[in-house]
Amino acid sequence: MKVLACSFLLAALTLVPCSAQNEQPANASPQTESQARMFLPKDTFWGWAQFDLAPPHNEIDPNLCAANAGQYGGANAPCSMFARYMLWGILEARPFGRGILRRFMVYGAPTFLFGKTIPKTLYTWSPDAIGVEHSWGGAIYLNKGFEFRVTQHFLFDRLGARNTYLGPADLGNNGPWGRYMTVGVRKTFGTRRW
Repeated sequence: MKVLACSFLLAALTLVPCSAQNEQPANASPQTESQARMFLPKDTFWGWAQFDLAPPHNEIDPNLCAANAGQYGGANAPCSMFARYMLWGILEARPFGRGILRRFMVYGAPTFLFGKTIPKTLYTWSPDAIGVEHSWGGAIYLNKGFEFRVTQHFLFDRLGARNTYLGPADLGNNGPWGRYMTVGVRKTFGTRRW
């Protein structure tokens, strides 16, 4: 339970922006680049967090246990890392408000998984911590909604008692994607109504 509390605290600190984006009243003029602070401007942080619940028979499979894990002990099988709950999001930080560095950004995107189920064998609402899959990277805004991005994705980190070998159904820590690094371009478009 201590690991679960620490996981939620870490998620809250990681995902909740420390500084909300500055909302301008309709009659106020937008802040120009020359008026912005050089380091840590008011709109430094942007992000979102999401909590998902997977109903029974539709659990989230982080590919840590074999699909037939129930054959290795039934409802007491040691490899029960199929998630019921997922807390995930992204936090972007643009630390510079002026100059050429204002186009630079760093970001992190953790995904925390919780639950204890085994397909076709055990369905619980347990909030046991499974682990965290995380990636981070940097980006440079190019122009017209295009960003050049470099992303590093790490192996799945197990939490608590599940950070050991869990028998023949245990597939290891590679998770669904394994470890990789990408270089890419992102195009954003449109604006939100709210």
